[in-house]
Amino acid sequence: MNKKLVIFFLSTGAIGSAAFADDKDIYQLDDVFVTGTGIKQSTSKFARPVTELSGDALRVKIGQTLGETLSNEPGITSQSFGAGVGTPVIRGQSGSRVRVMQNSLGNNDVSSLSPDHANGVDPIIAERVEVLRGASTLLYGSGAIGGVVNVIDNRIPEKVPDKLLGGAGEQRYDSATSESSSALKLEGGKDKFAYHVDGFYRDQGNMHIGGQPIDEAAARATDPTLEGTAVLDNPYGLLNNSNARSRGGSAGASMISDAGLVGAAINSLDKNYGIPPNGTGSAPVRIQLNQTKYDVKGQLNKPFAFAEAVRMKLGYTDYKHVEISGGVPATTFLNQSYESRLELEHQPLGIVKGVLGFQSANSQFSALGTETIVPKSAIDSYGLFAVESFALGKVTYDLGLRGEWQGIAPETTYSSVSYIPLSGAVSALWDITKQHQLNLAVTQSQRAPQIQELFSNGVHEATMSYEKGDVNLRKEISYNLDLGYKFNADWMTSELNLFHNWFNDYIYQQQANYVFNEGLPAPGFEPSCTGAPGACLPVLQSAQANAVFKGFEAKTIFPLMQNRYGAVDLTLFGDYTRGSFDQGGNVPRMPPLRYGWQLSYAKGDWSSDVKLTRGEAQTYAGDNQSTTPGYLLLNLGAQYQLASFHDSQVMLFAKGKNMLNENIRNSTSYLRNFAPDPGRSAEIGIRVSY
Repeated sequence: MNKKLVIFFLSTGAIGSAAFADDKDIYQLDDVFVTGTGIKQSTSKFARPVTELSGDALRVKIGQTLGETLSNEPGITSQSFGAGVGTPVIRGQSGSRVRVMQNSLGNNDVSSLSPDHANGVDPIIAERVEVLRGASTLLYGSGAIGGVVNVIDNRIPEKVPDKLLGGAGEQRYDSATSESSSALKLEGGKDKFAYHVDGFYRDQGNMHIGGQPIDEAAARATDPTLEGTAVLDNPYGLLNNSNARSRGGSAGASMISDAGLVGAAINSLDKNYGIPPNGTGSAPVRIQLNQTKYDVKGQLNKPFAFAEAVRMKLGYTDYKHVEISGGVPATTFLNQSYESRLELEHQPLGIVKGVLGFQSANSQFSALGTETIVPKSAIDSYGLFAVESFALGKVTYDLGLRGEWQGIAPETTYSSVSYIPLSGAVSALWDITKQHQLNLAVTQSQRAPQIQELFSNGVHEATMSYEKGDVNLRKEISYNLDLGYKFNADWMTSELNLFHNWFNDYIYQQQANYVFNEGLPAPGFEPSCTGAPGACLPVLQSAQANAVFKGFEAKTIFPLMQNRYGAVDLTLFGDYTRGSFDQGGNVPRMPPLRYGWQLSYAKGDWSSDVKLTRGEAQTYAGDNQSTTPGYLLLNLGAQYQLASFHDSQVMLFAKGKNMLNENIRNSTSYLRNFAPDPGRSAEIGIRVSY
């Protein structure tokens, strides 16, 4: 690995950049978003995104899932579970360590509880996607060690548009799944009133791939479900039961003045998607997801002497997720959740400015069916937080603190549990010169175990496994060190981020060295599978161990040409995460070393790019896990802005993905041996804004 890193950095001729994309992407640490009369689009101007996608840059990167949309950003990959699921993985962290929000409130689905659960947010409706790390994450929760992904869709408007009726419409087609997707939004306002309405529809067939879906050698070596099965159904070029259909929409309105705002919105999502089969001929599993959200937002500007602004947000989520096996409902996940947050942005105290706040979340959760995988439980959390910022000379400091109380009360023989996670962060940004910038961040974060990590005990049809929790799990504590350097000149822009995270009592899910046999007269656990083929399931066990994560993100941009013929840029990039346990062994499902180059061309309203990514083999797979081979991913893209007419703007875009038609196995996926990434495909689209 060291030789590869040396070769890569020598080939760049300079230090790389972790967060410098093309000229339409924003990677800054000190952005402030103001959208009218003192109302901030972000929850707080102290939430400084490490990565932000918006405008045309977001439209051309939108994928079928939130994870796919962000998967080409530095340090971010996707934990796929077939075409219908893709949750973000940041620096090797996923699940509850990456908090997904909508408009700065928790999405409150159950995507963090299991890899087969899709996010309750579709990226096609997003107007901006922010990725936060460091002190900013403490505004929204403890334990978001990987980061916070905030999807902003303007469903509760925060400014009055300059016309009564505006909006945008979008149509896409993707050949990999024969997907047709449509999205429409209408928004406008007058005087102090503003409204927003949006809706989308996706319909996709089974996914085309660059080979066979099942890597039989790797699957048979690690999955006891296949023991005794002589022949697997393993068709070439197609991933069966990967088709999906989803639809959703939002409606919201606000009253806005210089004194503040008050607004409300309702959002609905319906999604049906399949779980790719294991080839044994077992009954197909599908997921039916239904979610309804109600949100209320209010803000007062300068309500009293000490306050710059007071903000309040309330949200209620009604979530239902049914796993259907062979057409019969098996397990039903239910989550009814209330979340509230109150923030006080205080007026500057000398050189210090910041925000104080309170957040609560209260849920009724259950996973019920033929077997109770997770008991019905009341889950409550209450948190206090503060994030402050000040500058001394050329150095800007950020300080963050958060304390929470979290409790889980099961309605079974399990005893109630409670935890008090405490987290803090300190960072410094030094503008050495106009060309050089250095930043250092130190974070200590604590995460309480989740309900499924504690109490899971049963067969989970969608993951084709028996899941076991551990009621004796302790708080997870991490100590995180980030060091970043930026260089900005006419001939090159470059950035390098290094990170090193130490974990005490890291919680993970590991495949055990024994199996669960459903074929026995009294189903139970045994050292190895006996009996009829397909009778045994792998056991996924929650466990704890001290662990270390380290890695880098790097990117360098060379402007090769800029004249009347257009502009050409060459980008060199790479990222890497290594996770290992102190006692020996590897953390499972880590992303591989990635590196490559991108050549971009732009002239006037036309832009295009070609991007080649090399993903190395992931040989640090973890116990009872299979390795994944390396790959080459070649993507093409182009977009053209048509001349405006009648106050409308029209953008045409096209993408060619995986042009080498490689059968790519995603090392962060639980289904890497059964469901590869899409094969060669073309996507075309049109977006009209008015």
